[in-house]
This record gives sequence, structure tokens and C-alpha cells, in this order.
Amino acid sequence: MNETLQEARRRLDAIGEHLDLARLKAELERLQRESESPEFWAEPARAQATMQQIARLRNQIEPVERLQAQAQEYSEWLSLLQMEYDEAMAGEIAARIAQLQHEVEQLELLTLLNGEYDRNNAILEINSGAGGTEACDWAEMLLRMYLRWAQRHGYRTEIVDESPGTVTGYSSVGVLIEGEYAYGKLKSEHGVHRLVRISPFDANKRRHTSFVLVEVMPQVEQTEYVLKPEELKIETFRAGGHGGQHVNKTESAVRITHLPTGITASCQNERSQHQNKEVAMRVLASRVAEYYRRLEEQKMRALKGEVAPAEWGHQIRSYVLQPYTLVKDHRTDYETGNVQAVLDGEIDGFIEAYLRWSASKRTPVETQG
Repeated sequence: MNETLQEARRRLDAIGEHLDLARLKAELERLQRESESPEFWAEPARAQATMQQIARLRNQIEPVERLQAQAQEYSEWLSLLQMEYDEAMAGEIAARIAQLQHEVEQLELLTLLNGEYDRNNAILEINSGAGGTEACDWAEMLLRMYLRWAQRHGYRTEIVDESPGTVTGYSSVGVLIEGEYAYGKLKSEHGVHRLVRISPFDANKRRHTSFVLVEVMPQVEQTEYVLKPEELKIETFRAGGHGGQHVNKTESAVRITHLPTGITASCQNERSQHQNKEVAMRVLASRVAEYYRRLEEQKMRALKGEVAPAEWGHQIRSYVLQPYTLVKDHRTDYETGNVQAVLDGEIDGFIEAYLRWSASKRTPVETQG
């Protein structure tokens, strides 16, 4: 028990160092003093932003301090137990320390989700690539995997746009996943996913390889990125897809183009044109914001002399169903032979491995920023 507790305390100290707890506390104290000023609410927008920053800092500091206090308390209990052993008390302390260990592990993962948009909802876009009908079917399999994963985590999902494949599956499909840290976790899925299997569409039962590109972006509020009306082209059309009673009867589907970038967003799955337009505007704002964010990242990589590989054909993960079963992430080397569990939405191991790998790749400045 004592070794487990000491390990938990070491990990909590490491989390505190990673977060630079002393710096966060000093910043929290400064902002709290600022919020007590009589002139604080003279600028409501600025004051609101400051209050949100205070809340974020508290959310980072308080869990660490709470677990550190628990660890200290359990250490004192163990000292008492050494002086006078009690079996019931030993069982209680062991259970408490096990729970503490679990909470520390969860806190470690949350500590890694410290990006600007990590708490946001996520927009997933799944696009079939090389492989024809196979790739369209693979896109549908991946959609099912992410929907299952979201369901396990209590996230709300909504398919906002879809283009069915000629024979089966999807040529492309967009899904909104709503829930805290949805983007922070699912950003690990951005890239090309490769499937190897005996094709159910091949009469000769040959092995086929197909590729699907998954793009992940945070949903941003339209107040975070304002779309100018004069830069938008809005079109309506009849909805098509896997259907429902309302599909194809009216021009309720909406497509919006951001003219400066050529980026488009469409929605056809809501019941009215107004609802479709609202969803399409949210998706477009997120896409345009992501476009400019990636543009800045590319500029920074160019300044550092880094050359990013072309994403298409540069698979991040392979799923092999035949002649053996294996799912392997090529960035982290995390793998499992239980392909069916992965396709049923059990991808947390891949997500956690990616977060740890990504954190290890950051520079100290990036980690603090």
C-alpha cells in the first residue's frame, strides 16, 4: 500500500511540475485581485473573459491540490496503521489508495488536454479515398466506430452532412460530436486510416487495401470566428442521402461557400431550411477557423525548417482483418489484436497513447503555452 501511495504522490508532483502550479496560482491570485476592483465590470466583455480565465485556472489547480491533500491524509492513516494494525481499517485504506491511483491516472490524461480548443465539441469529416466501393464501406465502418465511442462516453452525436457511396457506405459523411473534451480526445484520429481485408464485394475473395481520410476540427462559436455576410454564397437544394420521409421533397438542404477560401459546408439532415442553415453556418465557421489555424501552423513549421509530409497516403493507423488481426497506430506504435473491439468503439487506448506521445514531442515552450 505504501509503495502505491508513494507512486501516486510522485505522479502528482510530476503533474504539478508539468502544469507549473506555482505560476498558475500566481496568475489566479493576480486575476482575482483584478476582479475585486470597482472598475472591473466597466468593460463587460473583458470582465467576462477574465472570469472565464479564473474558472479555467481553478479547474487546473483544484484537482491537483485535492488529490495531494488526500494523499497526505492517507499517508497519516498508514502511519497510524503501523502503530496499531486493524484489518478493517487496512481494507478501507487500500480501497481509498486504489481510488486515488485511478483519479491520478485520469488527471494525468486531462493534464495532457490543455490545448486552446481541447474542451470543445468536435466535427469529424470522413472521406473515402483509394479503394472505390471498399473505401466507401470502410468510411461507414469508421463512422460506426466513432458513434459507438461517443455513445460510451455519453456524448451527443449528429450527422450533419452525407454523400452516399454508389454501391454502399459513404463517399463522405460529417458528424458533430458534442461533449467536454470531444475535440481534445478525437484530434488523435486526424489522418489516413488504412484497412486490409478479404473484400466482401469481390467474388474471387481477394485481399483489398482501402484508405479513408478522417479530418477532425474543433467546433468554434460564431462569436469566436465571425463570418462576414458579403463573403458568403448561400445555395439551397433538395436533400439526398440515406433518407427519411422529408428527403428530396423540398429544397431544405443548404450549402454555404466562404468565397475568400472556397471552403464549403452543407447540411441536409435537419427538418427545415432554417435549421440546416444554422448548422451549416456553425460547421463553416469551424472549418474556416481551422483553415487559418493550420495556415499559421504551416508558416511556423516553414520558419523552423520543418517539412510536413503529405497527409494523403501517409496513414496514421492500419486495421488488418486478414490474414491476421491487428490494429496498429504508426505514430505511437500502440497496437491490439482485438480488431472487433476497436471497430465497436474501444479506441481509448489509442487516444491515450497519442496524447502521451504528442506531449513527449512538444518543446518546453509549447508545453507551457
